[in-house]
Amino acid sequence: MKRALLLPLLLASTAAWAGPRDTVSLDGAWEVRIDPADAEAAKTHPREASWFAAKVPGSVQQDLIASGRAPDPFKGINQAPIQWAGLTNWQFRKVIEVTPEMLKRDHIDLVFDGLDTFATVSLNGQKLLTTANAHRRWRIDAKSALKLGRNELVIAIASPIRTLQPMVLAQANTLPGEYDSEFGDEPKGKQTSPYIRKPKYHYSWDWGPRLVNIGIWRPARIETWDNARIDNMRVDQEALNDAEARLVARYRIVAGASTKLTLRTTLTGPDGKKQTVSRSVTVAPGINEVSVPLTIASPRRWWPVGYGAQTMYDVSGQLSDRDGKADSVSHKTGLRTVELIRKDGSFGFKVNGIPIFAKGANLIPFDMFPSRVPRAQMQQVLQSARDTNMNMIRVWGGGYYLDDAFYEIADELGLMIWQDFMFGGSVTPPDAEFRDNVRVEAEEQVERLQPHPSVIAWSGGNEILAGWENWSDRKAFKKRVGADEQERIGVGMAVLFDRVLRDAVITRAPGTPYWNNSPATDYEAPTDTDKDGDRHFWDVWSGSKPVERYLDSCPRFMSEYGFQSMPGLSTIRDFAGDGPFTLESPVLKAHQRFLSGEGNARLQLYLDQRLRPAKDFADTVYLTQVNQMQAIDMAARHHRACRPVTLGSLYWQLNDTWPAISWASISYDGQWKLLQYAAKRFFAPQAIVTEHKDGATRVALVSDAATPIAAEWRIRAFDMSGKPLGERGDKVSLTPLGAQEAASIADADLFAGAAPEASYAVAELLIGGRQVSRTIVERALPKDMAYPAPGLSTRWDGKRVTITAGALARAVMLDFGTVAAHPSDDGFDLLPGESITIEVRSDASAEALQSALTLRTLGTK
Repeated sequence: MKRALLLPLLLASTAAWAGPRDTVSLDGAWEVRIDPADAEAAKTHPREASWFAAKVPGSVQQDLIASGRAPDPFKGINQAPIQWAGLTNWQFRKVIEVTPEMLKRDHIDLVFDGLDTFATVSLNGQKLLTTANAHRRWRIDAKSALKLGRNELVIAIASPIRTLQPMVLAQANTLPGEYDSEFGDEPKGKQTSPYIRKPKYHYSWDWGPRLVNIGIWRPARIETWDNARIDNMRVDQEALNDAEARLVARYRIVAGASTKLTLRTTLTGPDGKKQTVSRSVTVAPGINEVSVPLTIASPRRWWPVGYGAQTMYDVSGQLSDRDGKADSVSHKTGLRTVELIRKDGSFGFKVNGIPIFAKGANLIPFDMFPSRVPRAQMQQVLQSARDTNMNMIRVWGGGYYLDDAFYEIADELGLMIWQDFMFGGSVTPPDAEFRDNVRVEAEEQVERLQPHPSVIAWSGGNEILAGWENWSDRKAFKKRVGADEQERIGVGMAVLFDRVLRDAVITRAPGTPYWNNSPATDYEAPTDTDKDGDRHFWDVWSGSKPVERYLDSCPRFMSEYGFQSMPGLSTIRDFAGDGPFTLESPVLKAHQRFLSGEGNARLQLYLDQRLRPAKDFADTVYLTQVNQMQAIDMAARHHRACRPVTLGSLYWQLNDTWPAISWASISYDGQWKLLQYAAKRFFAPQAIVTEHKDGATRVALVSDAATPIAAEWRIRAFDMSGKPLGERGDKVSLTPLGAQEAASIADADLFAGAAPEASYAVAELLIGGRQVSRTIVERALPKDMAYPAPGLSTRWDGKRVTITAGALARAVMLDFGTVAAHPSDDGFDLLPGESITIEVRSDASAEALQSALTLRTLGTK
């Protein structure tokens, strides 16, 4: 049989004696095939038993799709045909050409930033490394296995399911996991995912498909060095005040032999001024810890967006031996203090001494295939968050630790990052070997992210402890296994979350808060209640309760709550085709992962509860987005009005990991749903909150500013013809960093006896005579309101459109159908006679936009 073309890599020559660390990328073209030892898979898929093109970083699933050997699972109903890839053992291969100069180096290391997951690395037939954690970096000295000329690097990666399944099936009581497979590769309730350190969402979630990726998923390289190299540098902040910042640059230096080195540390301020500290050290073979103190006079702090500048400092280190430069490292960092507010059940964050109400959303992985996420995609999502007045993003624990670029962007934008460790809901194994594997992972990841001032807190993971305490399947499991095994598993989790992960943060990121899980109380009280700690509230949506349940209480910190909607029609057409569609269409149910597709019935349930009947499918898309927007608007404003009891509101979820019907406010293709536009309004720095209940309208005012602001509020009632019915208002000084009750107004004093369905009120907050916040008060459900025909008209000027309302127009949506477009505002209300001018960003022409536009409102005409 003809041998497949090998991919040579010529390693650049280096100096004959000691020289600087040199790096050669192994990214790019590789080859992949079914592992010959997997005879059954090779027989079933003979074409893939021969080498074919692969790309690193990546996954075999991506290679199969790129070569046309498997359909794109993001399109149509194509999830099933690719499932075999995650059940197969694979080999990846690359050929390296080594020069004589290369072999003169003292050390030649193979470094892999991510191997997913059970990998065996062999060089010229010699096994060098076995791995069992996709979240870790792996390094191995490869010099003894290298030879002059051609060298063959082979990485065999076993199916995670097949590797673990014999052990799992042999257990009488398998650890409770996350989501059962719908493809028959794992029996119900017999999941392998709890036992592996791999992104949990690969096994499917209620917003994403099952794609059990296998591959070299992060960059790979060869590093050559001689006397010593810098393994890590972190910058600890020992003290920070207005007069002085005292820092310590802590290096971990790996030496091949005892030698004398010079370490130069340079700190560069935002004004470009530098200070350099040199230190001579004699290192021993192995790991050496070296500390270098630094002092900054009159330091400038890094602030969350809205509270100050995002000032950064550069800290670089250069290691030299007698022959010159050996290695170097550089980090950008920011100076700030963070305190987790925990008093009498409170939960929140104080940054640089300022208690900051957290406004934002939860972030899930950007893609099912992480290696294909460009910086621009992360920039777009995070910029969208900042542009809509968010200041915090929670990186959810069922995915993976994100690339450095993500945190660099967050630093620049002033977005606070709540970082979960990567635990996503399943009960964790109680054995010490598992915890030691996690310990290395945690220490490595905390060290990597430690320089970023945006990472203001670490949490042990998502819903593991709350599930163990409260979920019915966990309670049944504990009853089945008995008291002794229950205690063994519970103690194992306590050691993992209270010691291993906590110690990683305390020792590697001192000054950064940690708590044991989300939701949690850090072992101080029962979890997931309004009284203490953070809360995940799912009575609305998952529990099918009315959206008004959001108003029933004031949690300490709402770290998860959400409501679904459909993406825009252009997104749907891209993954589903031309249709026609209904909510029960198989392709739409395939891209709805809640209750394995039955979530579309939940969409309809809430449409029936709250909104008018849809006119057609495009109108259904619109109405689901209105429902989502109004539900989260109601909740977020309520949370803000609960301050200081409530100190944060993070809705679920910001983004999508594939084209889906989900809780996201930004679709997979970057299109904003109406909720994302609404976030700019309900997360505004100063906002008015209205809640109608028991025949009265509550008016509250909130301000994120650290100083009082002179303002004016007013509420005006009208009938549907525009006739004024009543008005109230007052001048106020907005409470700094807080919320205040402005009024409670009886219906009789505002609506002059008008019928609820035939009247409405407009509440506004004005600062300096300019409106900064507005909301509409309705006394009946939207479906019962007698909205008039809005009489909308448009006037175009290029890609600018001015929309004017003849009468009240509720929840106006600019619907461009299958044309992808991004209006500057959407989902807004227009009062009678009011106009708004919208900029539309789109690759389509102005003429195409004008032709495609349909204006939708909650009115029936």
